Amino acid sequence: MTYDLWYWDGIPGRGEFVRLALEAGGIPYRECARQPGADEGALVADLSSARKHPPFAPPYLVAGKMTLAQTANILLFLGEKHGLAPDSLEGRLWVNQLQLTIADVVAEAHDTHHPISASEYYEDQKVEAARRARCFREERMPKFLGYFERVLEGPQAWLAGGKRWTYVDLSLFHLVDGLLYAFPKRMATLAVHYPKVMALHARVAALAELQPYFESGRRLPFGEGIFRQYRELDAA
Repeated sequence: MTYDLWYWDGIPGRGEFVRLALEAGGIPYRECARQPGADEGALVADLSSARKHPPFAPPYLVAGKMTLAQTANILLFLGEKHGLAPDSLEGRLWVNQLQLTIADVVAEAHDTHHPISASEYYEDQKVEAARRARCFREERMPKFLGYFERVLEGPQAWLAGGKRWTYVDLSLFHLVDGLLYAFPKRMATLAVHYPKVMALHARVAALAELQPYFESGRRLPFGEGIFRQYRELDAA
């Protein structure tokens, strides 16, 4: 089966967590909003189309007659269906728990530049953003990174503790990549305190399964979306 992945074109965003799993797993898919002739209107039209279980927002995955939305939910499905998660129910729920924790960080990272409203410009909420970003840098980033560092305690190379990566390792890689882009000064200070997290980031970056994707030019650069670089929001 070839899946249809719907997400806004031009930004990696939450869709990138799903893309990484599809690419690393060698799973056929179409990036529908990036097909020739498609535009933002095509996504809006599809999102509004009648479905038994309609998604609230992208990303969503069309798998035959099923439509699956919410990043963690999509990855839970792909993990079990394509061997990107542990075999046991306990293991699958564990990586889903980790993925939901990553979703929490993603939401907080987004709110550093849009703390009041996602529909208003950053320039209209800069004072509030500066305060929110300071809290995120000083309190929340160490707390979240410290949690994943503890999960990686011991000889294990991957978050689920097995001999092979799971989708949540790919997601942590993308999260760290986003934080390195949005908060380079802060991450330069924090990285030395979380060597296992940074080692996992490097390990995923070197995965043979992902090199064709990384080298293809299809991986979208950071800029707009969740992880944005505003120098006034970053500090060591």
